[in-house]
Amino acid sequence: MEVGFLGLGIMGKAMATNLLRHGFKVTVWNRTLSKCEELVQHGASIGETPATVVKKCKYTIAMLSDPSAALSVVFDKDGVLDHINGKGYVDMSTVDADTSSKISEAIKAKGGYFLEAPVSGSKKPAEDGQLVILAAGDKALYDEALPAFDILGKKSFFLGDVGNGAKMKLVVNMIMGSMMNAFSEGLTLAERSGLNPATLLDVLDLGAISNGMFKLKGPTMLQNSYSPAFPLKHQQKDMRLALALGDENAVSMPIAAAANEAFKKARSLGLGDLDFSAVHETYKAPDRSS
Repeated sequence: MEVGFLGLGIMGKAMATNLLRHGFKVTVWNRTLSKCEELVQHGASIGETPATVVKKCKYTIAMLSDPSAALSVVFDKDGVLDHINGKGYVDMSTVDADTSSKISEAIKAKGGYFLEAPVSGSKKPAEDGQLVILAAGDKALYDEALPAFDILGKKSFFLGDVGNGAKMKLVVNMIMGSMMNAFSEGLTLAERSGLNPATLLDVLDLGAISNGMFKLKGPTMLQNSYSPAFPLKHQQKDMRLALALGDENAVSMPIAAAANEAFKKARSLGLGDLDFSAVHETYKAPDRSS
């Protein structure tokens, strides 16, 4: 089966490469077409526009940076809608539920099938095929896409109606962003109070709050190394969207709001393209406002 793939950023490149390595025929598109060349070496074909990719493939996967990019690829000239009749579209980008619903309605109105399927996981899980896929929408398309999902992830969930996948992903990333801020505060407090933060990592790893994120990110944070697995600017975008979801549902979210402010401060310090763990730098640095 030939599958389309739109968006070859950190995540999209790893995911499309995995599909190619497991025998899928993949036609790729990226706004910067030069990013497609490396995938050609793995056997991919290049589509000049999203419309070209959709026309060629039975279903097309998208992994795009934000709601604006997700909408642009669908609605702009030479976009997904041009040839979606009878085809499937699987949007694995992290967007808000309203964006997902808008895309779904437009695709169904043109005779296509839509599935949202955002993922939990960053660069390394994407490379290793260990993502968690949070799908919602057309169940028949979900069943059709399962062979691809089984390559891309370790577990897939079907969550019902369009919007539920987007909401679940925002809740997960809101928790993750809040945890990263608490973790950064703890590392800084340990160091400032005369403790060895590396020893703190060992203690945390042996206790009830041991988790993969602390284990993976802690050592690199102590080395001031923030190679982007999940860019901080995207984490802040997800915090903002999660807070908006909280507003819609009258949920007080003071911890997430404080975490969002820390990520915004990190962006103002020029850290947006680094890994989201670079928020640690905002706790280490003296307060620039004083």
